[in-house]
Amino acid sequence: MRAKLLVAAAAAAAAVAIGLALFHETGVAGGSRPNVVVVMTDDQDPASVGVMKAVEHELAARGVTFANNYATTPDCCPSRASFETGQYAHNHGVLTRHPPRGGYQGFAAQPALIKNALPVALQDAGYRTGYIGKYLNGYGIPDYGGLRSPGIRRYIPPGWDRWYVPVDHTEYDMYGYRLNENGRLRTYGTAPRDYQTDVYARKAQAFVRASASQPQPFFLTVAPLAPHLENPIAPGPRERGRNPRPALRDLGRFARRPLPRPPSFNERKISDKPSFVRNTPRLSNSEIRQLRLEYHSRLESLLAVDDLVRGLVHQLRATGELDNTYIVFTSDNGFMLGQHRRHGKLSVYEESVRVPLIIRGPGLPARQVRSQLTANIDLAPTILDAASTPPRLEMDGISLLPGARDPAADANRSLVLEYLAGHRAYSAVRTADGFAYVEYRDGERELYDLNTDPYELHNLAGKPADAALELDLARHLAALRNCAGKSCDSPG
Repeated sequence: MRAKLLVAAAAAAAAVAIGLALFHETGVAGGSRPNVVVVMTDDQDPASVGVMKAVEHELAARGVTFANNYATTPDCCPSRASFETGQYAHNHGVLTRHPPRGGYQGFAAQPALIKNALPVALQDAGYRTGYIGKYLNGYGIPDYGGLRSPGIRRYIPPGWDRWYVPVDHTEYDMYGYRLNENGRLRTYGTAPRDYQTDVYARKAQAFVRASASQPQPFFLTVAPLAPHLENPIAPGPRERGRNPRPALRDLGRFARRPLPRPPSFNERKISDKPSFVRNTPRLSNSEIRQLRLEYHSRLESLLAVDDLVRGLVHQLRATGELDNTYIVFTSDNGFMLGQHRRHGKLSVYEESVRVPLIIRGPGLPARQVRSQLTANIDLAPTILDAASTPPRLEMDGISLLPGARDPAADANRSLVLEYLAGHRAYSAVRTADGFAYVEYRDGERELYDLNTDPYELHNLAGKPADAALELDLARHLAALRNCAGKSCDSPG
């Protein structure tokens, strides 16, 4: 009996030793696990990153750029819900900006979802968490979409230790906005110091300083409004008609830059396009002038975001945390400025669904560009992988860390692109070999070969010569349209 007890004790000791070794190898110990910082802009196209020198020098030059990254639903709220859940909209159920099928109210109505999302998983794993900036549409608005939520201004969703988020529709105001600051309401004024992006930058640096003195790792999300349009405003002389308004130090920086006019701009021949495009008149000269002013406003507003990134990197370096921190730069959806006669988002065209994604962090190569298809559904799995923390939800996305290190990883993957609300609802598949196939709720279809037609000028759907290709893509979309978890990994 004694011998058996000794053997059992030895086995137990060995198991503990192995467990401790694994504990430290996988980075579960507080001091060894990396921090994660996410900067998520609003409505930013990838090309505009070119004016952001800190993002280029501190992130892209020292990390990995994912050149084919997509917002699977090109709308603020569904995309941000995908960020927190790692799921397509057809699984997390936040289909639009407005309740009951969208908005923060649509997200919060699913307790199993919100209580197991990314921040909760990280907080429960010992991370110090913080959120600064725009959250899901409708948060902090007591009567959004006709739903009464009297206490929502001061409410803090599960998973967040520090919370600085605008309420009362003021997330769309660069000045004069109101924040829920850890349960207390504070209104900001119209002085240059109150410029929204700069306030977020100071709070983000303060969070890093405070977190660096703590034993646990930290997870921070910073979500500026820029370059999204503001609430309807009547800018004074100092703003020169800008919307969104840039920081005063950046006003006029791009006043001479011409509006990009790719072949798809104000497209002439649209007989092969869906009816909602065919019914859109060509842009007038005055509308084009307004788009040019908006283009200048967008670029100038991003310069303060660039300063925010520069300040974060400086603070991480000063606190000794930079080498142990993953920094993710992305946006919630793209934006159209006249392509296919369109303005805004929601459409499945590349300018609407393609968004920037750059990741810098421990063990990742520098100055690398990856061509694999990636998406907002991959952010949560990637962050949890970096944190050695298992997901608490079934996630449709994948970790991008293997692909960041190996350009051949996940090279044959396909993505679902979808907008599932309203009369223009669609489901689409984007394949690794360069095809985009779309089915609209009303039966209309689009098919583009992006290898030969990157501006999506020639719709191949319904063409006899491409019937076999269209049938194959239709079957592929049917297999992925309602996928969940591992079934979403089907190759193209």
